[in-house]
Amino acid sequence: QVQLKESGGGLVQAGGSLNVSCAASGRTFTNYAMGWFRQATGKEREFVGIVNINGGITNYADFVKGRFTISRDNAKNTVYLQMNSLKPDDTAVYYCAASRFWATSPGNYDYWGQGTQVTVSS
Repeated sequence: QVQLKESGGGLVQAGGSLNVSCAASGRTFTNYAMGWFRQATGKEREFVGIVNINGGITNYADFVKGRFTISRDNAKNTVYLQMNSLKPDDTAVYYCAASRFWATSPGNYDYWGQGTQVTVSS
């Protein structure tokens, strides 16, 4: 089992920045690629981005490229989502998740955090 817990969500004005963290515990953190997803009210959960096990490779959804950055610190068992130039459409619950695969589909993730709310005001 891997336990994941997000923190750092909140309310921010459009154009602002927010850094969300995800702390992992349990089984070996470095066995897993780490993804971020989001789910807005009334919408399906969607892929935001992923980082590989050593943090050297990332991939992002087109709608966040150039604005969001994912990184990880394996010594701290933590993955980060730095969000810049935030838009009201970025308002959602943000989830981190762990996968044994390089995956963009939620079904390929083994463990999930409880999510943290990010609200962007216009």
